[in-house]
Amino acid sequence: MLLKRIVPAVLLASGLAGLVMYGPGVNAQAASPADDMDAGMRVVADVYSVLEKNYADPIDGDHAFYQGAIPGMLGTLDPHSSFLNPSEYADMQRKQRAQYFGVGMLITVDKGRIVAYEPFPDSPAVRAGIRRGDVIAAVDGTTTKGMDSAKVADLLRGPRNTQVKVTVERPGVTEPLTITVTRGEISTSVVDAYWLQPGVVYLGITSFEAQNVSRDVESLLAGLGEQNVTGMVLDLRGNPGGLVTEAVNVVGRFLRDGQVVVSDHGRAVREQVYRAKAKPAAQNYPMVTMVNRSSASASEIVSGALQDHDRAWVLGENTFGKGLVQAQFPLSEGAALLLTIAHYYTPSGRLIQRDYRNQSFYDYYYARRDDAPESTDVKATDSGRKVYGGGGITPDEKYAQPAANRFQARVVGNGAVFHFGSVYFGAEKPSLPSAVWKPDAAVLTRFKEFLTSEHVEFTDADFETNRQWLSDQLRLELLIRAYDRKTAVRAIMTDDPEVRKAIESMPKAQALLSRRGPVQRAAAR
Repeated sequence: MLLKRIVPAVLLASGLAGLVMYGPGVNAQAASPADDMDAGMRVVADVYSVLEKNYADPIDGDHAFYQGAIPGMLGTLDPHSSFLNPSEYADMQRKQRAQYFGVGMLITVDKGRIVAYEPFPDSPAVRAGIRRGDVIAAVDGTTTKGMDSAKVADLLRGPRNTQVKVTVERPGVTEPLTITVTRGEISTSVVDAYWLQPGVVYLGITSFEAQNVSRDVESLLAGLGEQNVTGMVLDLRGNPGGLVTEAVNVVGRFLRDGQVVVSDHGRAVREQVYRAKAKPAAQNYPMVTMVNRSSASASEIVSGALQDHDRAWVLGENTFGKGLVQAQFPLSEGAALLLTIAHYYTPSGRLIQRDYRNQSFYDYYYARRDDAPESTDVKATDSGRKVYGGGGITPDEKYAQPAANRFQARVVGNGAVFHFGSVYFGAEKPSLPSAVWKPDAAVLTRFKEFLTSEHVEFTDADFETNRQWLSDQLRLELLIRAYDRKTAVRAIMTDDPEVRKAIESMPKAQALLSRRGPVQRAAAR
């Protein structure tokens, strides 16, 4: 019975916590009394027994515990403690390694069908001819109908140099295509760096979840010649976070040796202070860091440390406010708990975590937020500038992206631009004259006709008012298909108004650089 497997797993996790995660010196009295735990588990066992014997339909034990009992228990704690089933935990570990064997593409569910969302550059999938937008109808003859993306991803993965037959459906091609892909080693990177203009470098990091982030930063900046940098735009917009060690390694290179990066404090763990390991070539140029509401966790550690030490001018929106430390606790059956064990504090002592009490977790994630400064958590940067905690990182200069209007929301919600990309190229191999290509009037007219065929409601006035927005969306989508995402993003980044604003703000960052105070040897809180 599944309950017999789950209970020892939970107890084992409690034991491993003391040995592996917390280290010696933890007060064993912090754990719940054994009698209380036994009583609680007996109730759980009784409930499950009643369900198993009397429920109208057969009970799926794995679903009852993996999707019900365990997430329900964690849901009484905080918005970020979570349970990962074996498949989810294995996928997280693969992402952290940034290396696995397979075909090399992101897949998604689109209108109930599995679709190749983004084949990676020079991956086995691309070399074999799979394209963005292809519907994956079958893998090795097994239909994908009714499967979720995780199941299909498992079918596509496999040992190096083995083959997998992928049957795809493609607009403009009357019959399904069966493509043989030879699996290979897949390495991914979430970092890009290039010159925006002479002397000013763009460094974009879309996540900290992989163990190669800091290594890739070093490699890319060395390749550009960091000694020639006179200013940097660090883009953390939309970065949801990841591994604290990678965040510390990345931001530490820009700080001075020994400066505090972040500290964490929890009930059952010793206080831990992370300090910078400086890179000499990264000390002397000004930095502007761009953040938004989706910048969270590790990206808040980076932006908070840069701001507290007056090392960067922070531009954008208030960040998400995720400052809870999750430790991984492996369980039996290949599952794991991600359990909150502490809170993160910036070098000045600001609490990063936004208050989640007295609201639903749904509202915590999605409701409109009040970004007024938290008057009860006021700290100062090294030079004495006032900064606020308890609600993410408040930028030095606000820059809010325009909210989507109703027409834009309909276009995005329908997936119209993505679907148009498949129809636009059809059976032909995606190709554009160059990466500076932009849609002309004919392309926009064709897209307008496509919206009508897709039954997306709009008026001529809607279309004309949003003409530039549509042109930008179509340019990005079609460049991704003709080249790859990195090439497409680089092409459009020079037209990004916030990037231009960041370059204009470089003198403010230079002024901060000249005001930096002495190295702090301890974290305040």
